[in-house]
Amino acid sequence: MTQVKQGAVSDEKAIGTQNLFSPFTIRGVTLPNRIAVSPMCQYSATNGLPSDWHLVHLGSRAVGGAGLVIAEASGVEARGRITPGCAGIWSDEHVEPWRRITKFIKENGSIPGIQIAHAGRKASCALPWNGGASLSNDKGGWDTIGPSPIAFGGDLTKTPREMSVEDIEIVRQSFVDAAKRAVAAGFEWIEFHSAHGYLSHSFYSPISNQRKDQYGGSFENRVRFTLETSSAIREALPDAIPLSVRISSTDWVDDGWTLNDSIELSRRLKNAGADLIDCSSGGNVLDAKIPTGAGYQTSFAGAIRREAGIVTGAVGMITEPAQADQIIRNGVADIVLLAREFLRNPYFAHDAAKALRQTDKAHWPVQYGRA
Repeated sequence: MTQVKQGAVSDEKAIGTQNLFSPFTIRGVTLPNRIAVSPMCQYSATNGLPSDWHLVHLGSRAVGGAGLVIAEASGVEARGRITPGCAGIWSDEHVEPWRRITKFIKENGSIPGIQIAHAGRKASCALPWNGGASLSNDKGGWDTIGPSPIAFGGDLTKTPREMSVEDIEIVRQSFVDAAKRAVAAGFEWIEFHSAHGYLSHSFYSPISNQRKDQYGGSFENRVRFTLETSSAIREALPDAIPLSVRISSTDWVDDGWTLNDSIELSRRLKNAGADLIDCSSGGNVLDAKIPTGAGYQTSFAGAIRREAGIVTGAVGMITEPAQADQIIRNGVADIVLLAREFLRNPYFAHDAAKALRQTDKAHWPVQYGRA
């Protein structure tokens, strides 16, 4: 079993000795395999409260054999939701509905995780099947906030109010309170959403941050919100609970955030108490040209793992068992996170175990054992 201390990368000599079905221990948590369900917004909550849909959606992936099941981006404030249908964890009222779900995930052999989030300037939108455009306040929307008064663009026309230092402190505390509620709800893995153009990413990217104070301008200032918030979350968590941070490894545009920036941020996040970097990309620029294809973001996980010396998760069009297995065997990342593939096939982990001749590692529920 791989034992990984906080933020540490396993010995490079271990490359080739680990595979998709090797257990992975980080802090006080052991994943039974390296397969994680990436957070996927379901837009099916009421006042942020998860519903039966969330129980079935997340529970099915646990039954399907994933080692880690991460619940969708859940707002640390009501105004931090992307849409009125997004999940939340901004009040004690949210704890019990989530606890029902985490209990089921754990009973079926998986580790329950949650992504705590604030959408910032990309909040207050219609449900995607209703167009996804900015919602006016008289149509159920709300005022948005961000590091600078710059709208995202396209259908997201709302200009956020520039946050004061007091606003920043309030939001940071909201993340801390949300993390505590998540633990009370039974989550054993916390992810801080700092990617895809949402609030934290919009602070560290020069595209969306034009502030002149201690939270803007230089790299040091632009990453301050992300680092301070990560550190505050870590201090609020029990030592046994891992903290991952999802970042956008690049903005995919000239003069934007770069992979080299992400490597340096990841070094600092490790020092701030982050245990794993979940390496996504994009989301902060409307017209970015992204060369998508099979595993198109996995090289980011490899570079950050190698250069920043922190364990990483790879994400982005990982669809085949052999592909996922090679990411682990080659030391590119320590876990793989799948989203759309788990929508197509909730039993991906079981199918992968069969394809990779690791059927003894598949944790089928007893109800399905005879089949």
